[in-house]
Amino acid sequence: MNGILILAHAPLASALRQCIAHVFSDNEQGVLALDVQPNEPPEETLAQARIMLEQLGTSTVLVITDVFGATPCNIAQKLVDGHRSKLVTGVNLPMLLRTVSYRHESLDALVARALVGATQGVMQVTITAPQNQNRRNHDQEQYDHQQ
Repeated sequence: MNGILILAHAPLASALRQCIAHVFSDNEQGVLALDVQPNEPPEETLAQARIMLEQLGTSTVLVITDVFGATPCNIAQKLVDGHRSKLVTGVNLPMLLRTVSYRHESLDALVARALVGATQGVMQVTITAPQNQNRRNHDQEQYDHQQ
């Protein structure tokens, strides 16, 4: 099973991991997060990331960062160099949920799942009545969010 390491600007990495723990309370092992602090030298963050990579204890790791070209991504590029790891940037929660759901697949397949999850998770939502039904006078708007 692939490990997943999230590197992002503080506090995003930890917040995303907390979301994973909330959704997959029994399957959060193998997902670690490292918040990149604004005043910490990149070399120190890279050293912490290497330790976390070892803590995952898997032969392959998907490293996910928030913004291409930013410090977390630059650190992650150095981290995955020479390892059986892949790097994907532009993390969002749908991407992360997809990767955790399919951690058992090959690393290349997991990268593809991450990219699909990220892009399919972004969409415009229009306001419509539930199940495209017309609103009746006795419907209560305050309960529209409940299913």
